[in-house]
Amino acid sequence: MRRRSLLSAAAAASLGGCARDDGTTTLRFWAMGREAEVAAELIAGFEREHPRLRVKVEQLPWSAAHEKLLTAFAGDATPDLAQVGNTWLPEMQALGALEPLDPWIARTPVLQPADYFGGIWATNAPNGQRVGLPWYVDTRLLFVRQDLLARAGIPQIPRDWAAWRAALARLREWGVATPLLLPTNEFEPLLALALQQPDEVLRDGGRFGNFSSDDFRRALGFYAERFQRGDAPGLTNNQVANLWQEFGRGTFAFYISGPWNIGEFKRRLPPELSDAWTTAELPGPDGPGASIAGGASLALFKRSRHKPEAWALISYLSRPEVQLQFYRLTGDLPPRRSVWAMPLPGSAGGGTLAEDRHAAAFHRQLERVRPTPPVPEWERIANEMQLTAARVVGGRESIDTAVRTLDARVDGILEKRRWMLERTAS
Repeated sequence: MRRRSLLSAAAAASLGGCARDDGTTTLRFWAMGREAEVAAELIAGFEREHPRLRVKVEQLPWSAAHEKLLTAFAGDATPDLAQVGNTWLPEMQALGALEPLDPWIARTPVLQPADYFGGIWATNAPNGQRVGLPWYVDTRLLFVRQDLLARAGIPQIPRDWAAWRAALARLREWGVATPLLLPTNEFEPLLALALQQPDEVLRDGGRFGNFSSDDFRRALGFYAERFQRGDAPGLTNNQVANLWQEFGRGTFAFYISGPWNIGEFKRRLPPELSDAWTTAELPGPDGPGASIAGGASLALFKRSRHKPEAWALISYLSRPEVQLQFYRLTGDLPPRRSVWAMPLPGSAGGGTLAEDRHAAAFHRQLERVRPTPPVPEWERIANEMQLTAARVVGGRESIDTAVRTLDARVDGILEKRRWMLERTAS
């Protein structure tokens, strides 16, 4: 029995942040993708400030991270803190895996909620309980070949749906066969159009789908119209051999994408096109429209044995100067407004990120983002929405049939949620 107890104690120490004989404590930090690769450079400064703390960064591939987090929770093997996708937070919160952060934030005056973009801040509090602190943000807007617009006689980048329709028609007349790249296997563009409507995509507190509503039908109709009129080819992104090359060739003039493509276009387009493209806010029904509130947050796990130390690391990674360094290393956009107002290292004349030619539109767009419904089932729902849109675009279903079918599928996905909410209420 004694041997088993000793082994159990050793295993428990390896699963949580552990205190060593030399007086140092090691925190386990799970991170994904490029962020995990650069985390060590950021953490070096934290460890200098906290000589008795060490941080072990464990890198997870994005493709396996969600399952890894769930498995770790089920096996009582969660880390002290982790990078968590914003759409995963409702699920982790529903499981009871994450530490509520409002008390910690209240004790940290340098973290002011008003300094965060409102739509992003809202994603971190599913069901009114804050369980994440934004680490970096993501949204979708237009990448534009402004030189093609100028040659076609389009005086300015469209700011509403009517102007966008007219610009696309003018580009086709001028010789750009399919002026909008809108991959049919990406749900984000349609979701952004839906979030521009007053109605929610789920109704009754996330209990039922609301896809048969006039507002979602309007968004889906505008989306499908782009393919019906020939503005966009009915292709997935896997069927576009090299989207950067095709953008450079002028095969299309508009592309809805995220901030990572700023760096990709700068690297992949020839120097002579450096002034030919820019970014612009996503057009809405009556003017610049809303877009999605994406990105990832830092979360503290309830089972951590070193919560004050883990919170100290979260606070450090949230400092404006550290977030600016994080942007320089990754290109990930910061969630705090104050960081956007700081001079960029190496910029001519001390320009800020908000004044950067390609980032400025993202800064404006982030003031108009809306979170997705805070339900654990959201990723399954988003997948159903994308498959439904693909059937409409392919002519296999009418919009009327598609939205009714989508509502039925989503209501089925949300059946357990309704049961749990009704049980809790009773």
